[in-house]
Amino acid sequence: MRIKKLHDLYFKQLLGQEEITSIVKSLAKQVKKDLPQDEVPLFVGILNGCFMFAADFIREYKGDCEISFVKLASYEGESSTGDVKRLIGINEDLTGRTVIILEDIIDTGTTLHEIYEIFRSTSIKELKIVSLFFKPDVYRKELHINYIGKSIEDKFIVGYGLDYDGLGRNLPAIYQLTTTQPKMKNIVLFGPPGAGKGTQAELLKEKYQLVHISTGDVFRFNIKNETELGVLAKKFIDAGDLVPDEVTINMLKAEVNKNEDANGFIFDGFPRTESQAKALDEFLAEKNERINGMVALEVPEDLLVARILERGKTSGRSDDTDESKIRNRFNEYNTKTAVLKDFYEAQGNFYGVDGVGSIDEITQRLSEVFDKL
Repeated sequence: MRIKKLHDLYFKQLLGQEEITSIVKSLAKQVKKDLPQDEVPLFVGILNGCFMFAADFIREYKGDCEISFVKLASYEGESSTGDVKRLIGINEDLTGRTVIILEDIIDTGTTLHEIYEIFRSTSIKELKIVSLFFKPDVYRKELHINYIGKSIEDKFIVGYGLDYDGLGRNLPAIYQLTTTQPKMKNIVLFGPPGAGKGTQAELLKEKYQLVHISTGDVFRFNIKNETELGVLAKKFIDAGDLVPDEVTINMLKAEVNKNEDANGFIFDGFPRTESQAKALDEFLAEKNERINGMVALEVPEDLLVARILERGKTSGRSDDTDESKIRNRFNEYNTKTAVLKDFYEAQGNFYGVDGVGSIDEITQRLSEVFDKL
């Protein structure tokens, strides 16, 4: 589950892509089953909201068909105005045709009734209605809806073609309006070895009064204090196995829950995989919170290798003196970051920051990003 901000409002995920796909497939299958085998229906999509639904529905419909779209305006802002314009867009000869209206959502039924009356005045053979979503609590018409994908409560939704004042149509999932907006600033901070991420995390947590959660520190604390999760994690580590995501995530959850009154968190070293990122999103969404952004320090690898080799002269770490081992650490970082960069970039939440310069200069660049989030 995730939180999205569109204009001045916040929306939480109601339905994911997989569930929407399942509903669309089921609707297409039902419609095909109920039509005569040689029937070539004309599907009519109601723009703008149904364009994604109509495209996916047609792909799933296993039979010959035609499709057209009509345009009208019924939504402005958060609620239906009831002011429906005339239909524009039908040029086909409808005589003797089976026409099937594809609607994204039916609430009061005002729009649908207007469309139905227009089509009923033509010489069509049969008229059917398919709606992806239906709000039974506010439906005011007696018109029968032949196929309903999913009935939902009367709350404003966006995504998958539906918008809020123009935004949100391109979201692949369905989001529902939530009255409470996130209060925290939650940042995933990334940086390659030697980039100074630890130093910056300490400075930024003080500047923004955030809680810095370092995965390494959390693991060490739990193992040292022999907590239930620490003992479990140590068993995997001692056996030479990777600690399962579930154990790591539960440690992070416990750390967040210790700081319920925090202004937000800097997550350092977590998430490392897309599955961890999704789990973090779901956990925060339960608290009506979200990740505001993934911020990654970007520094040329050769510069960092030279810096780490120099550090190795005094650090006492053997892996700081072997260039091949250092390069391997960079390969591991780049692989993990690339996956997460794509994940957060798809949400519009990835921010790369130049990590070359003095500590103060880098802090200033990071602060400019933090201030926007």
